[in-house]
Amino acid sequence: MTSPFHIEEIYSDDGSNSLRMPRRQVGNSPQGFAMTLLADYTLRTRAELPSAAIVALLTESGVTTAGARTAISRLARRGVLEGSRHGRRSSYRLSRAAAANLSTGGNWILTSATAAAPWDGCWTIVAFSLPQDRSAQRRALRSQLRWLGYAPLYDGLWISPYELTPQARAQLEQLTLGTVTVFRGRQSALGSTSDRAPIQAWDIDAITGHYEAFLESWTSLLPLVRSGQVDGAAAVRARTEVMDTFRRFPTLDPQLPLELLPAGWLRQPARELFAAVYDGLAQPAEQHVRAVVGRFTDSAPLGIRAHTTADLIAGVRGAAGAIPAEPVPAAEWRSREPTAACDGLVARAAVEADLMTRSQ
Repeated sequence: MTSPFHIEEIYSDDGSNSLRMPRRQVGNSPQGFAMTLLADYTLRTRAELPSAAIVALLTESGVTTAGARTAISRLARRGVLEGSRHGRRSSYRLSRAAAANLSTGGNWILTSATAAAPWDGCWTIVAFSLPQDRSAQRRALRSQLRWLGYAPLYDGLWISPYELTPQARAQLEQLTLGTVTVFRGRQSALGSTSDRAPIQAWDIDAITGHYEAFLESWTSLLPLVRSGQVDGAAAVRARTEVMDTFRRFPTLDPQLPLELLPAGWLRQPARELFAAVYDGLAQPAEQHVRAVVGRFTDSAPLGIRAHTTADLIAGVRGAAGAIPAEPVPAAEWRSREPTAACDGLVARAAVEADLMTRSQ
């Protein structure tokens, strides 16, 4: 199932270290596929895998041999993978920074699909104005806002139903340097056809369509998974694809309050289907990965373990021999506690953002 999303929208690169996530590409990129594959079976241990084994696993999933080798090389240059040589053999493992990033992202994917907390009716509004010659900073800011669950109501005005917590505030301060204003308030309806509701920052019909497509694509596979009819390379490929697709939903639907959404919202059914497929294929997929890696090593492959959705929620950290650390999911960067009554006017903030946009 080709995804309309990009890996940068799921695993944020805030520029605080040398790690650079893959560039955006249409569909499932070989780099994104390779990263998902390694994370699914080595995130807890950061085990080294022979490069030939990684290539073999990727080609079984539809990536060309040349594309697989190029993806590995580029991920190493970006700091996502660490390489080593043992005689004539080269091996790679996830870097500590990438493992930590993927652990946090994996936790966020699952916690963001749980039921949203009660909403106090207020919106957080982030208004910014950046000159044209600071396009890189603008892209970084937009990417970070998207990762934090915000959406653009207007070009220079992004909103979220949740409060901006200290962690998120500190993250934005690293990117903005005094070019952003944050409001918190209720919508003041204008009572005319020109009024735009904040929820319109998200394309609800499109989100529904993506949920429906996900359910349609994977529901038919579930009986085969439960009966043990999906194994070997097919199990690895399906498990990688279902993760590579489902991980985009928290950005598209970042725990929006259910009272703002249509009845029968498909967030929970999609999460349940994902967990059933991903967890149901964990054992046969792990066995196949071990078998493929074993063809390229002189000893039994160690450190290959398929984690489950429960592991992702608990927190999986890539540091061999260390106790798994507790990541801070992006879902917790937005306050879940109702705040006191707020008096700010979203309509006024929208007008100010529009004036700033016109002045650019």
